[in-house]
Amino acid sequence: MAHGIASQGKVTIAVDEYSSNPTQAFTHYNINQSRFQPPHVHMVDPIPYDTPKPAGHTRFVCVSDTHSRTDGIQMPYGDVLLHTGDFTELGLPSEVKKFNDWLGGLPYDFKVVIAGNHELTFDKDFMAELVKQDYYRFPSVSKLKPEDFDNVQSLLTNCVYLQDSDVTVKGFRIYGTPWTPWFNGWGFNLPRGQSLLDKWNQVPEGIDILLTHGPPLGFRDWVPKELQRVGCVELLNTVQRRVRPKLHAFGGIHEGYGIMTDGYTTYINASTCTVSFQPTNPPIIFDLPNPQGS
Repeated sequence: MAHGIASQGKVTIAVDEYSSNPTQAFTHYNINQSRFQPPHVHMVDPIPYDTPKPAGHTRFVCVSDTHSRTDGIQMPYGDVLLHTGDFTELGLPSEVKKFNDWLGGLPYDFKVVIAGNHELTFDKDFMAELVKQDYYRFPSVSKLKPEDFDNVQSLLTNCVYLQDSDVTVKGFRIYGTPWTPWFNGWGFNLPRGQSLLDKWNQVPEGIDILLTHGPPLGFRDWVPKELQRVGCVELLNTVQRRVRPKLHAFGGIHEGYGIMTDGYTTYINASTCTVSFQPTNPPIIFDLPNPQGS
């Protein structure tokens, strides 16, 4: 069993024995530990936009997977915007500029953004490989010259862009990382197991809010069409056993839109687009008490 191993008070996460088969992992932990059932986890209803913000709190507005379809989105009142990736279809510079313009028109004090698997140009290793291939899966991306995309994240002037990095906003420490389990060879894809765990191991302790593009196992990660769970087991173990943020926001799985809690961490899949890429899932708001001394 690959549970957290404590060494000198520090928890080390090992690769889970069911890492490569998340559906099997889910079933195993549910049967043996009822890990994904009440009282351990609960579904949560979103709070209505007109709910007054409690005193001494910060209101976060969560969106994800907007896929260049931001025009009709009704954005609620809040203090900080969190966007957990797939803001474009392919990461084309024109799409990134359009998204940045949209961000510029939003009234939030801070906007924090990570990439997803569709932001192909943000993944330098992916682009280097794509240029080498003799068939072109992504003709419009393959046509780009390196100087078009080398510095593509610098087009995001209206937000803080995080990539395996963190920022402190209004006293909250926020860490963002774009990696997801391999899926059809898109950007920021890594094999399940040690490759992804190496990325999760970079997340420091003491994070209040974790932004990833994809879900952890068992939390808004069910794909009905495939009858499969697709969340990452190592991400779940990192969140629950080591990092323990107050909020874990993600997207990636459009079908998984919604909120759950394990009693300590709230998990929000804020995918704006549905499985048919209609941007009809409303942004989700979440209030957190301000950290002491902020």
